[in-house]
Amino acid sequence: MLGIVGTVPSEDFPLVTGEIALVDGIIRIEDKFVPVNRGTPALMAAAFIIAKTLGQPAPVAYLAGDIGRGRGSRNLYKYLVEHVMSMRLETLTFHYLQPIVHWHNRLQALLEDMRSRPRLIADAGFMYVAKMSGHADMYDLFTPDVGELAFLADESAPHPFYTRGFILHDEHRVPELIARAYDHNNSARYMIVKGKKDYLAHRDGILATVDSPVEEALEAMGGTGDTLTGIVSALIDSGLTIEDAAITAMKINRIAGSYARPTPATQVIEIINHIPKALAEVFQL
Repeated sequence: MLGIVGTVPSEDFPLVTGEIALVDGIIRIEDKFVPVNRGTPALMAAAFIIAKTLGQPAPVAYLAGDIGRGRGSRNLYKYLVEHVMSMRLETLTFHYLQPIVHWHNRLQALLEDMRSRPRLIADAGFMYVAKMSGHADMYDLFTPDVGELAFLADESAPHPFYTRGFILHDEHRVPELIARAYDHNNSARYMIVKGKKDYLAHRDGILATVDSPVEEALEAMGGTGDTLTGIVSALIDSGLTIEDAAITAMKINRIAGSYARPTPATQVIEIINHIPKALAEVFQL
């Protein structure tokens, strides 16, 4: 089973756990509803659609509200520290949380002690804290965009705000930045870099790239990177190897975007609705 940990930008949203459902384009967890626009809800919606299409169990959410002050993130870390040893998860994806290193390290110590540790995927704030803690290499997959990759590639930056200026967020430098991140042990076993061209890499280099179909309107749309992380999480949980899941997810995300015929007004839920058709095309169902 897949677990997804993240936050939504609401100070009043409580910590909730439970199976994810998608009802009329809105995430439902127990008796709470969250609109799907971008961020963790977009990731959850994409993962739910993949799991449902493949006949897998619905992912389980661990979600709290946090507007950047850290209270919701701390509550989530505390909950995970108290309960992770009893969770029966094969895959665990971390998304938007405040990068609080001491809480991360408490959780990491428990994960390392697990007899059967889930596959660990990190994006956004949790990817940051994994790097900041010095333990990025315990994770199985990171999913940065080019800007986040620049932070991973900067061995001296203690926080994304301090990424050095000469490490530019430049699509043309992605292979160099990937190599630099691995040289300094600042990445997971595998990495998907999301951008105009999507890259799959590990310590020995780039394994695959996917750059079509291309929809220019998607470049400025928030949430498409989140959907890619959700898709690959659910595919890994379904039993695919990380390499196969990553390549498949990169293709599905782009094809779903193309089916949506995006314009600047397109919402990410419109892309998510095309994921089953895109999955069928890639798998030739």
